[in-house]
Amino acid sequence: MLFAVDVSNTHTAFGVFRGAELVHEFRVESAKGRTADETHVLLVGLLEMEGLSARQISGAVIASVVPGLTEPMVAACTRAFGQAPMVVGPGTRTGMPILYESPREVAPDRIVNALAAYERARSGVIVVDFSTATIFDCISPKGEYLGGVIAPGIRIAAEALFTRAARLSRVPISRPERVIGTNTEAAMQSGIVFGYVGLVDGLVDRIQAELGFPARVYATGSTASPVAEACARIDEVLPHLTLEGLRLVFERNVISPR
Repeated sequence: MLFAVDVSNTHTAFGVFRGAELVHEFRVESAKGRTADETHVLLVGLLEMEGLSARQISGAVIASVVPGLTEPMVAACTRAFGQAPMVVGPGTRTGMPILYESPREVAPDRIVNALAAYERARSGVIVVDFSTATIFDCISPKGEYLGGVIAPGIRIAAEALFTRAARLSRVPISRPERVIGTNTEAAMQSGIVFGYVGLVDGLVDRIQAELGFPARVYATGSTASPVAEACARIDEVLPHLTLEGLRLVFERNVISPR
């Protein structure tokens, strides 16, 4: 079985694959001070929670955008599984041409998302990743990574509103029934959620106009709900896209584990 790890700024997602099937998924906070020993205990505990043993894992792959957490994760995986994991980065074979001005600047999660999206669409595609930032990645009909857009994430924007406006308290980030709020909480929820709906749909429209070819639009990421479901331009929400991309990268570089 393959153990896939996506380390982002807010959360870390783990996936266990049996062949091409994602059989287990876990999500924890990306605690910046977590040591290799703590990470090892965490990995083994998560597997045991599902009745699995670390000995059943025959390969591991990591994409990390948090440099301080990469080394502890690599050490923990090596100790738990008896072999060093594959770390996605510059030089990793993906089969996808990167047409960014400086390919080394493209974060590994963006590449694996693009790879998984193109594998599914087999056409032009736009990936909208709702995470710490809201990231739009564009792939050509030939499977080339073209570039994209980076915007503040919905939680970052909401937190700025909560902390900078003295009379506005924190509210749950959830989709209200109506756009026009009849109380402060509903009005704030409308502005946060529907404001982001407008941002996403508007940027997708502008991207589509520049691309000049039809493109499927996939959404993924830990904060995709409730925004993605309300967007007119998003065709499908794929919550496991990054983990799927990690599996594909692993299989293109290493013999596929059983």
